[in-house]
Amino acid sequence: MAERIEQRLEDRVPELEQLERVGLFTRREIRAVLRKASALEYKIQRRALRKEDFVNYIQYEINLLELIKKRRARIGYSFKKDEIESSIVHRVHSLFKRATGKWKEDVQLWLSHVAFCKQWNAKHQLSKVFSSMLAIHPNKPALWIMAAKWEMETRLSSESARHLFLRALRFHPECPKLYQEYFRMELMNAEKQRKEKKEFEQAKMDLGEFNYSEEILNGEMARIIYRDAAQKIKGVEFHLAVLSIAKLFDFTQDLQKEILESLQTEYADDPLTWDYMARRELELGSLTSTEHTTKQMKVSEMTQREERCCAVFEEAVTAVPTEDMWKCYITFCLERYNRKTNSEELKQKRLERTLSVFNKAHECSLLPKALYKQWLQLLLESSLSGKATEVAEAATKRFSLSVEMWQMRLQVLIQLKSDSVTQCFEEAFKHMKSKGTLPLWTLWVEWSEGTNSKEDTEALYQKSLHATVPAESVTMKEKYLDWAYRSGGYKKVKRVFTSLHENRPFSLDFFRKMIQIEKEQESCKMLHLREYYERALREFGSTDSDLWLDYIKEELSHPQGKPENCGSIHWRAMKMLHADQVEDFVSKYTLLQTGHL
Repeated sequence: MAERIEQRLEDRVPELEQLERVGLFTRREIRAVLRKASALEYKIQRRALRKEDFVNYIQYEINLLELIKKRRARIGYSFKKDEIESSIVHRVHSLFKRATGKWKEDVQLWLSHVAFCKQWNAKHQLSKVFSSMLAIHPNKPALWIMAAKWEMETRLSSESARHLFLRALRFHPECPKLYQEYFRMELMNAEKQRKEKKEFEQAKMDLGEFNYSEEILNGEMARIIYRDAAQKIKGVEFHLAVLSIAKLFDFTQDLQKEILESLQTEYADDPLTWDYMARRELELGSLTSTEHTTKQMKVSEMTQREERCCAVFEEAVTAVPTEDMWKCYITFCLERYNRKTNSEELKQKRLERTLSVFNKAHECSLLPKALYKQWLQLLLESSLSGKATEVAEAATKRFSLSVEMWQMRLQVLIQLKSDSVTQCFEEAFKHMKSKGTLPLWTLWVEWSEGTNSKEDTEALYQKSLHATVPAESVTMKEKYLDWAYRSGGYKKVKRVFTSLHENRPFSLDFFRKMIQIEKEQESCKMLHLREYYERALREFGSTDSDLWLDYIKEELSHPQGKPENCGSIHWRAMKMLHADQVEDFVSKYTLLQTGHL
């Protein structure tokens, strides 16, 4: 092993001598590089190899290349690259080859090698890397696409790219993304050949030796791919994806028409088909001349386009009366409403249209639950508070078991400062089971804090503790304690804590809050702190090592603390903590003793 390492270090000598000779590195720096290289070499020549050792070695070499690049730029020296950089690059390739050979399954390692090859324009090497990587990872479509794109865009080889896509499809015959990218590649190839042919014709050159296939020029290869894919891949999404790709090329009108006809024939009842057909009206433009258009004419034209879209959507919700279809229609209306415009008339029309569509969907009982919130926001923004109250009530009737719906209705009533907030809360809890009602109780007590008397709010907090399930009551206890301190000070919070301290379950924050409150008092009593720590440890002493450490720190730092208690607290902690917590506790306790914590 030593001989091999010695040989590899000797191989470095010519490049290092050149670095010193041309003034890029000093002799001292050269020695430092050799020492570091020696240490890295030893690590990758051991019997038990570790991946991180290879990664560190590769990263060191890449950093060295970057440093050389900066030094060259600084002194303006650009010669001897073959003797210096080339040998380092070759070494990095060798390291990557060994690493990927040993840890074949690590895709990130392969991708790092790919990135390095691209950075150093190592085309021949990259071709080999892609070939080896795909042989080991044929089950990853993204890698096939990456390799094919490189062949097409960097090596300008449509033939190699096509070959890769065809191989990939043998492994993944139903992968939509592969078909989409293959489809795109063939259209890019057709566009490239069309441009070449046009340039030759403009230069009046003889095209005899260049064989331009009319089928390829017209995108027939892409049409074949689409037809093949359409038989294997079902669903509107794929058709829309290839259609959006085809629209990027100006010679694909016939192909677009075929995809569109297929969509309308096979997926006539799919909301996404209707959504596409409706939105297409925006792109088709106005029938009027675009010359000498005034601002008013532009507004009028946009209004006409949007109305044509809505006419298609109106047809759609009749043909496909589903929640998903209405959702598409409403989403379109909201998008148009949220678009910036200087025309108040257009803004108002969009608002009226959106509110009307919301209302129609609601009347058909086909407005999706998630959209009620947006409807209410729009109504409140438009100062239509009466309608907002009415809609919120209707939403809770339709979804009477939904906490979100009741929460939304109550927020509307609170925002409008309605007199019926309490009545609505009580109505909500008649429909709700205790589990999952925490958001409503939180909302109720927060509203009560700012509206009702302290007595009413306290009664509400106490009621919430009995009405929520144990796990949710934990949060209400924390909120109750916090409110008691804010509204009544120390005496009040102490009384509330005493009333609750046997009322399990608790959170650790419940006790930490009380400890913090005690420490904020001028006459902070260690006796009280001990009580809170002891109660907290009774609940969480087996799982929280920091609690024990904080207790020990308190005994050491508090004026009334007893440092002699620390030994017994440490002994109890060691007995009570779970095994996975003990090591953490011991290391932190040691730091505490040495004054480093």
